[in-house]
Parts: sequence; C-alpha cells; structure tokens
Amino acid sequence: MKYNGSPTFTHQQEDRIGVLITNLGTPDAPTPKALHLCLKEFLWDPRVVEVPRLIWWLALNGVILRIRPRRSAKAYATVFTDEGSPLLFHTRNQSKALQALLAEQGQGNVVVDFAMRYGNPSIPSVLESMFNKGVRKLLVLPLYPQYSGSTAASTFDAIAKDFTTRRWIPDLRFVSHYHDYTPFIDAAARRIEEHWQTHGRADKLMFSFHGIPMRYLHNGDPYHCECHKSARLIAEKLGLGKDEYVTTFQSRFGREEWLKPYTDATLKAFPAQGV
Repeated sequence: MKYNGSPTFTHQQEDRIGVLITNLGTPDAPTPKALHLCLKEFLWDPRVVEVPRLIWWLALNGVILRIRPRRSAKAYATVFTDEGSPLLFHTRNQSKALQALLAEQGQGNVVVDFAMRYGNPSIPSVLESMFNKGVRKLLVLPLYPQYSGSTAASTFDAIAKDFTTRRWIPDLRFVSHYHDYTPFIDAAARRIEEHWQTHGRADKLMFSFHGIPMRYLHNGDPYHCECHKSARLIAEKLGLGKDEYVTTFQSRFGREEWLKPYTDATLKAFPAQGV
C-alpha cells in the first residue's frame, strides 16, 4: 500500500467502506514517562498552540515538559482503570457498538475502527489496517461535535499527512462538525433527562466545554459560537428558560485570556447567587 516497504495490496481484494472514528488521545499509562511522550506530541502541534515555533520550543522543552508530566501523571492515576484510560476504552466501545449496529442493519461489509490523534492507536497504524482490509471509501468522524482548528482541523492534518505516503488514497468524506445535528441534540437531551429521573434536577444546568484562547475566536475559529448553539438547542429540547442553564469554558493553559465565562469562576460565584 505504501510507497516503500513490502506491498500488501492485491487487485483481487473486495472494495469496502471504512468508518474511522477519532478522539484526542491519552497516555499509554499514568506515568511521567508516558505523559511526557503524549504531551510533547500534543503541545507541539501548531494547531493546538499557535505560537512562533522557536519561542514555543524553548518554553515547551525548557519548562513545561520538565514539570507538567509528573503533575499530570498523578491526575491520570486517579481515573485509570484496569482497562486503561477511560477515553481509550470508551472510544473503543463506541467503535465496537457502531460495528455491531451496522452488522444488524445488513452493513457487515463496512469496516469500523478508531484511532487517536495523539498517542495510540495512531491514525497511520489504523489506516494501514483498514486499507489492508480493502477499504477504498473512507468516512472519518472526529468525536468533536463543535469544530475547532485545534481539534477537527488537526485531525484532518494527520489524515492528509498519512495520505502523502500512500500510492492509492481512498474516496474521503470528513465530518468536520455536527454541533446542531438533530440526532446529536436529541441524544444529549435524552441523557440529561435520564440523569434527572435518577438523581433529580438541580437549580441550574451547566454546559461546560473545553476552552481555547480568545485569540482563536477573534481569528475566525467558530468553536465558541458552535458550543453556544449546541447548549441552546439542548436547553430548548429540555424546555429550559434562559435563566435555567449556563454555558462555560474550562481547562485554561498559560497566561493569555481564554473563552469566557470560565467554569471554575462561575462555580465559585453560584453560592452568592443562591444556586
């Protein structure tokens, strides 16, 4: 299949459709060494950190990767299970469930697999496996409902980079976002209703999205707008008024301003508001 190495392609293969779901990625283990590898790949991506490369290389290798892996390893150790990282096994389970559902619908010839943008299983290794199974039409579904250059576009970069090494590239469909797709909105609302039925309703519903620097919004990234639209549509589906829910952004990094309101600051302010 690739330009170099031993060829595995045969013209007698049956053409198949492939569905590749992707997620952000996770370290292989909750250890400083594994976190160092994962963070280095993630934070060196120019889609993730839009800083001049020389300046960022010095900051990343001189400061961040000397301190953050050990701290992050302790946090990851609190969520890792015998199956590994929750992000890994949940994504794997989604892939298996989608494969089973398609088989039930008579689409057993469709190849479903999953990959991580950073870490393992890597996008190149999974694509190689899928193409060796005869995949000639490929649907890529990053599990990011809201588009951002730092997530969906970065995934597309990885797919495109892999294709530069291949003699035969498949017909490609890339789902860049689905923030207002009705089945997604319905499914999210249904999960919230199920939670309410079991645990009761609180004073306010908080939609907390991962943040990005405010600068990315000003430079044209639609992520902020799509997060707000998803939250509004889900709230409307639930019959909530504007005062019954709030949309916030979490996980700031560095000193510059990120999307607001911040999740932690909002939570701290709730008691004074009677929430």
